[in-house]
Amino acid sequence: MVALAFYNLKGGVGKTTSAINLAYLAAQEGYKTLLWDLDPQGSASFYLGVSTAVKNETKKVLNSDIDLLTTIQPSAYKNLSVIPADLSARQADVLLSEGKQSKKRLGTLLASLKKGFDLVIIDSPPGISLLHDNVFNAADWVLMPNVPTTLSIRSYETVISYFEAQEFKKEKIKCFFSMVDSRKNLHQATINHYQHNNSFLKNYIPYLSDVEKMGINEAPLETFAKGSPAAQCYRELWAEIKKVCL
Repeated sequence: MVALAFYNLKGGVGKTTSAINLAYLAAQEGYKTLLWDLDPQGSASFYLGVSTAVKNETKKVLNSDIDLLTTIQPSAYKNLSVIPADLSARQADVLLSEGKQSKKRLGTLLASLKKGFDLVIIDSPPGISLLHDNVFNAADWVLMPNVPTTLSIRSYETVISYFEAQEFKKEKIKCFFSMVDSRKNLHQATINHYQHNNSFLKNYIPYLSDVEKMGINEAPLETFAKGSPAAQCYRELWAEIKKVCL
């Protein structure tokens, strides 16, 4: 089982849409895939039409009040299951700090999933906290979508520095550009600047309206706009991620 965490210090960079589309593509190729929504906004859960079955479910999982396996729900798509989020996920840092092995609790939970899944995709909330330390420890790879702008790149550099300071393996970070507008000179210049950086994947996701329509359709791109340029870009990104991470 491989765990891929979609993460960025910043919000609004295409993290959740990427997690959804790549999870769907993996499932369609036969990987038994689980998407674990850890963001209290629950956007990934919304896109897949799944909600928690128990009140404060995330809190109860982190408190060991219920078994993680009981929270897994099927999606409408073959081979794709979901652990949905709820607002109690906002308390994750407090809950994790109260337990033993506070930075490795998530890894212990992930280990219980190994027999049932080939791939776990974690949709992490933005920020840097104890929850994220857990994600960084537990994930095999940390996939970071970055808008090719100054502040987004600054976030990437901050995360790299944090990994070094905390002695996390920064080699597990793989970035890709998202929400790219090829008409903007800054976007093109930023992509060109990082094209030889081994931390960055070669494929990127353009800023296109079909991606935004995922919210209207509550579904992955492939299900309603398979022939679109955006869907093709996700397929190419998924092929590269498979080669690098799987």
